[in-house]
Amino acid sequence: MNLNERPRRLRRTDGLRKLVRQVHLDPGNLILPMFIREGATEPIAIGSMPGVMQHSQASLAKAVNEAADAGVGAVMLFGVPSTKDANGDAACAPNSILSNAIRWTKAELGDAMSVIADLCLDEFTTHGHCGVLNEHGNVDNDATLAQYQRMSLTLAEAGADILGLSGMMDGQVGAVREALESAGSTDTILLAYAAKFASAFYGPFRDAVESSLEGDRRSYQQDPANVTEAIREVRLDVAEGADIVMVKPGLPYLDIIARVAAEVDVPVAAYVVSGESSMIEAAAAAGMIDRERAILETLTSVKRAGADIIATYWATEVALLLNR
Repeated sequence: MNLNERPRRLRRTDGLRKLVRQVHLDPGNLILPMFIREGATEPIAIGSMPGVMQHSQASLAKAVNEAADAGVGAVMLFGVPSTKDANGDAACAPNSILSNAIRWTKAELGDAMSVIADLCLDEFTTHGHCGVLNEHGNVDNDATLAQYQRMSLTLAEAGADILGLSGMMDGQVGAVREALESAGSTDTILLAYAAKFASAFYGPFRDAVESSLEGDRRSYQQDPANVTEAIREVRLDVAEGADIVMVKPGLPYLDIIARVAAEVDVPVAAYVVSGESSMIEAAAAAGMIDRERAILETLTSVKRAGADIIATYWATEVALLLNR
């Protein structure tokens, strides 16, 4: 047989495979999501998320320093408050658990690692929705934007480098950008959850933030079947001033990540969410898969699809693996 082309030549040894590898994970492109529980005196394990904790102030300090030492690019903070109300007013308070967590983290790290604050109301509302409800029990888009504006000023004042706009309200990026600019916070970066789908994979996250969700979020998060709508949402967010756009979840939406990466000229992020992570952890615990290989393969697939930045609960662990 006359085989002029033998692609296997380039796969023969580990050294050759490394030499021609096209996609590379980098610790600096990883975001570590973290949960901080108001009043906690020690870390609290989250049963549906193996290895993930609700942090106290002390354990938060330890974990963010470990992440920074490993070279992780950013932490993303989610507050778990002790009290909630219908409008999520606690989210806008200067002494909220989220604002305090930003200050604690910045005190530990300064500018050594970026701090992202989740800008949404669902953790702070008694009904668990991402916005304010009207008299009919539906999310009032425009009333919610006013709350987002208030919250954005509070989080920026606390020292957040980046605000993660995760509520999927129409016009949220433009509204928050306008509020920040008017207040002189011109350097605050907006990470828009531009294509956030109404996914079954968010379940463990809701345990982590002790969500009190009533009903579902399908009236504002995107239909998993729609591609064109996702691209429209992304374009709108970029036009309104988003600095980074995100696709969430990751693995079920690799095609969306690829389409978004081809459409925009701002960095593209993807979030490998709680259900995706816990699914891999469960399969590994049952002996079905090699855990470390599965984690690296999963994140590589997201990077290969076009994500510049990846949010993952494995960020510190993966950073340490990549630094070996």
